Amino acid sequence: MTTVRWGRRVASGLLAAALLVGLVPGNVGAARGHTVDVAARADFVPQTNFVQCVGASMQMMLNMIEPGRDRSARTQRQLQNLARTWSGSRPDGRQRQGASVRGWAAGLNILGAGPYMLVGDDTIQGAMRTAAKAIAETGKPVGLLVWRGRHAWVMTGFTATADPLVTDDYRVTAAMVMDPLYPHGSSIWGPSPRPGASLSLSALGRQFVPRRQGNFSGGQGSVPSRLGGKYVLVLPYEPDLTTRAALTR
Repeated sequence: MTTVRWGRRVASGLLAAALLVGLVPGNVGAARGHTVDVAARADFVPQTNFVQCVGASMQMMLNMIEPGRDRSARTQRQLQNLARTWSGSRPDGRQRQGASVRGWAAGLNILGAGPYMLVGDDTIQGAMRTAAKAIAETGKPVGLLVWRGRHAWVMTGFTATADPLVTDDYRVTAAMVMDPLYPHGSSIWGPSPRPGASLSLSALGRQFVPRRQGNFSGGQGSVPSRLGGKYVLVLPYEPDLTTRAALTR
């Protein structure tokens, strides 16, 4: 069964397949299974400079969560500043140019878009299963920390072999993502996917990789050391769910 929520509307299985195949030429497998997407194309906002990936990602996520859309550079800068305020100092004492993943989650919570929390997983399939279930449960997007912790993407949906709300026996086969750096990409990590593109886990794993190892426990508000070497998510959750304890392991 295929269920697509595109702009919070349910589409038919045929339309879902057409959309997904159009986004990923030749990737027929992405159109099969259970598919959920909480975004519309108009939710995408590019970052206004090469530093504000967190501010732009927050802006896109708010566009998906709250009524109306804001694409202004002023709002993006305000969101970036909010995330920076809650990012804490760098462990090495240097001036932080961007915002941290901690500030990203904290900013969304302060603005009432959450609750969001930071989650790390040892494998990309494990991270995607966690992200997919959270999207299905909350109807909200997930933040992805890519490039070993240097860049931010938004995961808006997924394709899985089964509905995560019905069974725990499922695998995620594709993730729908938005890269605020599009269309610039990276000479090191590769091109930016088109907004709303459905990526196989193999393609996703070229840029969504484990966060670099290191001492992240020093300094107020620094990223917990438990996230070093993990696939890191900025994850929405329902506070009363019994699964919360498992997600924060």
